[in-house]
Amino acid sequence: MPKFYPKLSPRFGRLLPALAGKKIVVIGHARPDGDCIGAQVALARVLTALRLDAVCANPDVVPRRLRFLTPGLAFHRPDDLGSLDYTALYVDCADHSRAGQKLKTRFPLPFASVDHHLSNGGFAEHNFMDAGSSATCEILAGLFLDNHLPVDHLAAQALYVGILTDTGQFRFNSTSRRTFQLAAELMSLGAQPSEAGYQLYERESAGKMQLLQKFLASLRLECGGRVCIGTLPKGIFAETGTSAEDTEGLVDYARSVDGVEIGVLIEEQSDGIKASLRSKDPVYRVDLIAAQFNGGGHACAAGLNVKETTDTFTPRLLAALAAQIATVAAQKEST
Repeated sequence: MPKFYPKLSPRFGRLLPALAGKKIVVIGHARPDGDCIGAQVALARVLTALRLDAVCANPDVVPRRLRFLTPGLAFHRPDDLGSLDYTALYVDCADHSRAGQKLKTRFPLPFASVDHHLSNGGFAEHNFMDAGSSATCEILAGLFLDNHLPVDHLAAQALYVGILTDTGQFRFNSTSRRTFQLAAELMSLGAQPSEAGYQLYERESAGKMQLLQKFLASLRLECGGRVCIGTLPKGIFAETGTSAEDTEGLVDYARSVDGVEIGVLIEEQSDGIKASLRSKDPVYRVDLIAAQFNGGGHACAAGLNVKETTDTFTPRLLAALAAQIATVAAQKEST
């Protein structure tokens, strides 16, 4: 009997023989994070160990801090795939569009998808979804171990990094007993927490520190102190010598303020706004707030993109946040 995912693991095991003889592309989302790259690396390495032909593809490049996970693996951009007949496996994509329009058009019905986002309705032929898991890498780790698949030390490290980053270093409320069990199993297979910690959190650039300084200076409290919003204006990346990948983790500073329930990062882009929402308690369902702007994500972590200016978008977002906070307050009073 599978130990970690008794319902998903048998289906996953039966899926693998169907991949024999096929060229496989493991696809991740735009602006990939630790869980995305970790899931891609681990799945591609396990498939390769099974003597299957697998490469990875993303609409954006692998972030600098995560490149230590990728030696020996080919990471392609959409245009690099050419006209070869690939079988697409999506990981950590809340919906089909998260990997960009080019890959969505190229693979209108992906063969399989592995994901943990609450908003994922299942867009592949075979979907392995569990919103109760802290990370896509947690799901993959369980599927691999349940099926006794070959996980080498590099795949174990990639899975560990995905879990570490998506749990906020095991701080977020998505962290469960299973999360720690799987992390321990990955350590026994060669994952090194100290190396992961160094690569992820002790190699920040001077520009990232300047970006953080600008973000912290922009923080303001809204909704009676229950919401904290910070803004990155257009041109900030050029000014600080950074890039979009350096925004990783900034929104957590907004959420960390005492008394704040929801932290928000608003990034002004040339063609609109990108916003990240983080809540301390899943009761606030920031995924539902993001969905009002065609975004999505998790109960405590969500994102959205709109083609608006800050002046028009921020009041609408604040109204949605205030309404959600009021709804939660009313629910608490009635119980």
